[in-house]
Amino acid sequence: MTAAMQRATSSVTVSGYKSEEGERMDIQKVIALIETNNVEFVRIELCDMYGISRSKIVPARHFPKTITAGTAFSLGAFAWDPVCSLIKGTGLLEEVGYCDMTIHPDLETFRVIPWLENTARVLVDSSFKGSPVAQDPRHIARAQLEKLESMGFSLFSAHEYEFYVRQKNGDMISDFGGESLTITSTEHSSMVYKLIRELTRVGIDVETFHSEDGAGQLEITFRPSYGLKAADNAHTFKTSVKEICQSLGFTASFMSKPFEGVVGSSCHFCHSLWDLEGRESLLYDESSKWKISENGRHWIAGLLEHAPAIALLCAPTINCVRRFQPETFAPVNATWGIDNRTAAIRLKVGGSSGTYIENRMGASGSNPYLLLAANVAAGIDGIEKKMALREPMSNSAYNSNNVPNNTKSLPSKLTDAIQSFVADDLMFETFGADFIKTFVALKQHELKRELDAKSKGKEKTWERDFFFKIL
Repeated sequence: MTAAMQRATSSVTVSGYKSEEGERMDIQKVIALIETNNVEFVRIELCDMYGISRSKIVPARHFPKTITAGTAFSLGAFAWDPVCSLIKGTGLLEEVGYCDMTIHPDLETFRVIPWLENTARVLVDSSFKGSPVAQDPRHIARAQLEKLESMGFSLFSAHEYEFYVRQKNGDMISDFGGESLTITSTEHSSMVYKLIRELTRVGIDVETFHSEDGAGQLEITFRPSYGLKAADNAHTFKTSVKEICQSLGFTASFMSKPFEGVVGSSCHFCHSLWDLEGRESLLYDESSKWKISENGRHWIAGLLEHAPAIALLCAPTINCVRRFQPETFAPVNATWGIDNRTAAIRLKVGGSSGTYIENRMGASGSNPYLLLAANVAAGIDGIEKKMALREPMSNSAYNSNNVPNNTKSLPSKLTDAIQSFVADDLMFETFGADFIKTFVALKQHELKRELDAKSKGKEKTWERDFFFKIL
C-alpha cells in the first residue's frame, strides 16, 4: 500500500445509499433500503474459523423479526472444517448435543449485493445462553479492539490479499506469471473491471489491481478502515471475489499455497495507530528514531516477541505454514526492517498520514478477524511491557549471517505452530481456553487428514482437493 494507509476523507456510494463517515444504520434505514432496492432476500452471514462465509437466506418480509429476535444457527459452525466434518473434542459439537446458538444481525454491515438478484447481506454477532460465543472470531476481534481503545488508541488497518483464479476446465486463467504484467490485466479485463466495480458497490474501496508472480495469481488492494470495520471489509472482500468470479465461470481461491514450487498467496496485515478520533497518528514521530513513536516501537517489539505464537493465526492451516520458506517474499524469522520485504514486519514511513506497519506473516487462507486480533494482542503486550525494539534489518533476513543472535524462527510445520501458540501465556489470556480447545482440535484434525492422505497415496493432492474451491 501507498496512499492506502492515509485516512479516508471522501464518501463512497455503497449498496444503494450514501455512506457518510459517522452515519449509523437502524431498522428504519434498513427497511427503507430493502424497499428502495426491491430486496426480496437477506443473507444472514457469519465468518467461521477458517474465514469461510456460512449463511442462511431469509425472505425480506421476515427480516424485521430477525433483527429483533435473531435466528437459530448451528453452534457447530465454529467447529467445522471446510467440508463440515464432525470433529471430536471441539466443545461445540457432540459435547453439547449439536445444539444451536442465536445469531443477531449487525445492521452496520447491511449491504445490497449487486451481482445477485434482489439480495442483500448482513453480518452477525453470535450468542449462546445469553453470552457471546467465545469461539466467534468477530467477537474476539471486537474484544481486542475495545481493549486497545481503552488505552487511547484506534486501529486503522487493511488486509492485503493475493489469490489464484482458475477456469472451469481446471487451468489457471493465465499460463504464465509475473508481477504487474499489463497483458494479464488486459487478457481478462472484463473480469478485472467487474471485480473493481462490484467490490466498490459493497463498500470495498478498491485502490489497485495487478497480477502477481504465480500463473493466475492476482492482487487487489483496498482502503483501510478503523476498528472492526477493517475485518468486516476483509471478510466481505474474500467472499465477494469468490462469488463474482463464480458468476463469470471462474474459481477464485484464497488457499495459501496451492502449488508446490510456486509462490504462495499472502494476506499482509497493514495497520497504524491513531488517536480515538482518528485525527492524529500515534505511530509516526518525525523527531524520533526510525520516525516512529515510542509506543510504535513497543508495538513492533510485541509483534516480534510473539511472532512464533501468532503464526498459527497468521498462517492457520497445514497448507498456510508452507509459505514460510526462504527467498519467497514470505518471512522465516521474527525480524523487522524499514521497507524490507524479507522481514516479518515491514515498516513503511510516509509522514504523519502514511506511516504504517505491514505484518508479512499473514497468509491468504487466514481468518481476517483472528489475524487482526492476534496482531492487536501482541502489539498491546509490547506497549504494556514497554518492550525494547532492536535495530532493523537493513539487508536480507533470509541470510542467517545477517540475522541477530537469538532471533526467533517462524514455524514451518503446523505441529510447531500449535506448540508455539499453546505455550504462549498471552495467547491463553487473549483467546481463552474454550477458543484454544476448539481451534487446536481443528488443527489436529488437519494433521489426521494428512496422515490419512499419505496412507492412500494422495499426499501431493489432498490439500488442494480440501482447500482450493472453498477457501
